[in-house]
Amino acid sequence: MAGDLFEQINNAVLDLQAADHQGVQRPLRQLSKLLEHPDLEEINQVLTEGVDVDAFLQASEQANNGFGELKWPDDAREDLALRLLIVRKLGEPDSGFAFQFSHAYYAGSSSKIIAGFHGMNRSLIMPFVRDYKAYVLSQGDNQPRLVRPTSRKVFIVHGHDGEARETVARFLSTIGFEPIILHEQPNKGRTVIEKVEAHSDVGFAVVLLTPDDVGRAKNDTELEPRARQNVLLELGYFIANLGRERVCALKRGEVLIPSDFAGIVWEDMDGAGGWKSRLGRELEATGQVIDWNKVMRA
Repeated sequence: MAGDLFEQINNAVLDLQAADHQGVQRPLRQLSKLLEHPDLEEINQVLTEGVDVDAFLQASEQANNGFGELKWPDDAREDLALRLLIVRKLGEPDSGFAFQFSHAYYAGSSSKIIAGFHGMNRSLIMPFVRDYKAYVLSQGDNQPRLVRPTSRKVFIVHGHDGEARETVARFLSTIGFEPIILHEQPNKGRTVIEKVEAHSDVGFAVVLLTPDDVGRAKNDTELEPRARQNVLLELGYFIANLGRERVCALKRGEVLIPSDFAGIVWEDMDGAGGWKSRLGRELEATGQVIDWNKVMRA
């Protein structure tokens, strides 16, 4: 799923603007990570060539005795490059730089920690994002996108049907993909949703809709076979995270398909194995390379 890179950058700035002193590190780390995105790597290398941010900070500190005013250069390119390097440096984990820098140069007369962060956001980060976007877009027809890497990992969402789960996992392994099954991953003290998030760096998700539960509407009298609630939750999660085109639901047996998910691709997991070719086509449509000889032999 591609998203506009500068939209994500702006969202990080908005999050920083609304954060209290305990919540500033997350948007700062996110902003730094976005500015180091591979789509911007070449532009950033050209922009920052020959620019020494540590020397600039040291000179400013010496000139102001550690407080007051940064000594920005007159050259526009060097000025923008220094701001880029500083903003990226603000997101370094556990370095203490963000607090020290914001307090030294943007807190003013306030003793409150958050005052420095908010002052830095208004005076440094927001103008930088505006100028940086203009600079990037001036470098030809460049529209940076957050393009998800074509990962060979495939997350398998499943219920209680272990046979279906193992069949799909073996097929994916045979054709050169790495199946990710949640219960096989270490917990590390995390909740289930935290484990899902930690292993969501995948290129595709296969969701197994199997008749593990039964249910009915309040006024109905007959029970209907349904997928488990966790399966439907994770189905929605991966639609939002990957995009509908990177999610394929395999339905085994008689299962009620929720009307809200009618727009996603779902296939019958037939006993003859025709689902393998159909799943292969869905994977190929997302840019994956498929060895059809392996698919036919699987």
